[in-house]
Amino acid sequence: MNGGELRQSIRDHGEVSFSRSGGPGGQNVNKVNTKVCLRLSLAALRGLSGGELTRLREVLAARLSQGEAGPELVIASSEERSQRTNLERAYARMEALIAASARLPKHRRPTKPSKAAREQRLHTKRLRGQKKAGRRFSPADD
Repeated sequence: MNGGELRQSIRDHGEVSFSRSGGPGGQNVNKVNTKVCLRLSLAALRGLSGGELTRLREVLAARLSQGEAGPELVIASSEERSQRTNLERAYARMEALIAASARLPKHRRPTKPSKAAREQRLHTKRLRGQKKAGRRFSPADD
């Protein structure tokens, strides 16, 4: 994955729209379009290999919507009262989401517990069983 090319691709091909944001902010909320909606078609995305793009489609399947040019990733940002700040946050979130989703997970090597760990586990199981056996009521105790 090429980070610089990916970042530039998001900025070049992302479609930005603005709308009025909810929440606190007084009269500013009613008259200024500060909410940012950033749409990115996965077909236009550059900087990812074929495998990374396939993984991206699998991992983000629940977040993708069907657009005119294929699957689109949509990010909305309305935390700040500034349109520019919300736009930068949307771009940053989009880039982080794509980078994290395209990354392949580390290969897990199966391991076995050591002999000492197995013996310790069995020892604690025995002690727990003895403790519970000591709580049992038996008619001979009367």
